[in-house]
Amino acid sequence: MPKMVTIKEAAAMTGIPCYRLRCWCKQGKIIHVHTGTKVLVNVDKLAEYLNTGEMK
Repeated sequence: MPKMVTIKEAAAMTGIPCYRLRCWCKQGKIIHVHTGTKVLVNVDKLAEYLNTGEMK
């Protein structure tokens, strides 16, 4: 089961601003899921993107 967190929580964990994470979600650069008004980010895939700069 993947660990999913809100954009605010992901920003707090990584130090990346919320607006940048939202942009990456809109561009399809990181794995995310829309749940009503919230967007949940897959933490493992976010870490992979930050380490390599690309999604596999």
